[in-house]
Amino acid sequence: MLKRPVQKNWIVLERNTTHDQLASNTAHICKNTRETKLIDYRGVSAEKCLKTTTTSSLHVLCYPGGMNNPPWPKGKKLVHLDLKGAPPRVGYLHKLIELFSQLGADGLLVEYEDMFPYEGDLKLLQATQHPAYSREEVLSMQEFAKSKGLEVIPLVQTFGHMEFVLKHGSLSSLRETASCIGTLTPHREEGLQLLMEMMKQVVELHPGVKTLHIGADEVYLLGEGEESKLWLSSPERTVEQLFLSHVTKVAGAVKAKWPNISIIMWDDMMREMSPETLKASGLVGLVQPMLWDYTPNLDVEKTVSLLEKYCSAGLSDVWAASSFKGSTCVHTCVPSTQRHLENHERWLQVAASVSAAVHLQGIALTGWQRYDHLSVLCELMPTALPSLAACLQTLILGQFSAEAQRHVTERLGIPSVEVEDIGRTSADDSLFPGRRLAELTVELNALLNSDDIRFFDNNMYVRGWFSPFHRQRKMVTSLITRQIHSQASTYLATIQEKVEALKEEMVRLYPDSTAEEWIEEHVSPVVAPLQRIMEDFSACVTETQP
Repeated sequence: MLKRPVQKNWIVLERNTTHDQLASNTAHICKNTRETKLIDYRGVSAEKCLKTTTTSSLHVLCYPGGMNNPPWPKGKKLVHLDLKGAPPRVGYLHKLIELFSQLGADGLLVEYEDMFPYEGDLKLLQATQHPAYSREEVLSMQEFAKSKGLEVIPLVQTFGHMEFVLKHGSLSSLRETASCIGTLTPHREEGLQLLMEMMKQVVELHPGVKTLHIGADEVYLLGEGEESKLWLSSPERTVEQLFLSHVTKVAGAVKAKWPNISIIMWDDMMREMSPETLKASGLVGLVQPMLWDYTPNLDVEKTVSLLEKYCSAGLSDVWAASSFKGSTCVHTCVPSTQRHLENHERWLQVAASVSAAVHLQGIALTGWQRYDHLSVLCELMPTALPSLAACLQTLILGQFSAEAQRHVTERLGIPSVEVEDIGRTSADDSLFPGRRLAELTVELNALLNSDDIRFFDNNMYVRGWFSPFHRQRKMVTSLITRQIHSQASTYLATIQEKVEALKEEMVRLYPDSTAEEWIEEHVSPVVAPLQRIMEDFSACVTETQP
């Protein structure tokens, strides 16, 4: 059946709704709607609705209940904490961990990077823009997570994405190539010693740790270094073997030192490898691949085939990795819950389709804060909590039904699972930690992306009477330029007011440097043209005054 959820002009398509019911009901409801967007959710086509009605002015949110997916099979549901950008203050981190537990997660995948309190020769790896977490804070986080029923799995990169290590001049000789600061050369013994010391410090500060993630994704330019070229010059050696030899060496060293620790690694570098190549590598029995795909149009058949291939190679214990934020665009600051729900619905289909021989150990819901150590910030956690809650409910129930939506909206105290639609409230954030920052981010983002502001210097009056030609020659019409100045001044004041409110809230939850970076990246490029117009106006007025 069709019924309206809490959002205005939206329809929820429930489990047994047929295409005919969709067409019939929307044809009736469309008469009284004024919206201009139609969403075609995978699994139920909206084409028939469009053919039946004379307008597409209706939001149709077709939840995947009709797919009849079973809930996610037993295994961990890990929430990924990417701390290489916008590391939460400890008090806020504890609030997030408590919420993750309440939403149905049972583990954390913690990627510390430079926020880990490395000691001794490795102290240079600690962040400098803001303090790394102290040893006491790392232990406190683990104890708090444990008290909420969450297992903590640390992630230490050991091959690719080692920018936070190899950016340092004293360690630059360990790069695969001089120009690629993310990839470790696999040929130096001191490189392996560095990795083992990093993991030793991490493991020792995680008492009782059961599982360690060694990364190893996106090993760019592997085989391009001079030592690698020499290695590859021997007959029948390949880049695949070069990759596998390093990972096997690292995993073997971890197992030798900590035999009871399970090892996870990203799978992407192995996707094109044959089962025979994987079997011959020595990896079998050492690692559990974590297959990641964050797209809403994940290819179910191809993903199932890939998991079956790993299984046939002897790697039958595998993990999945989805995304609830940080995978749409490198600079996105407000996520789309719909996009991430589609990704999880696809993963449910994968889980339901693999053979019994594939042992799914769990799924990591990734929440990337940066694409890599040197890229800009992705969405901050508060804006992504509705998405995370909705995605977890989708895994728990097997679909994002009206029941799932009701659970999320009631649990977080919000009217919609889309953060852009939650609106402003005077209520405290006890249900939704960081809600005020999420609201302010949505409001400021909408303002900054409005055409009137973003393209202000391209409007008719600026281009017609205050163009670069006019400003350079100080040939301006006072009446019109004063109107331009007034409008630019109003926009700047409005933006500044919202920025000050956002910064005040952001520094409560994050380091000051995070607020400064966010504003520099998202606000400064938009206000710069307005500020230049103000400066040029002042110069022109001074020049033309009698």
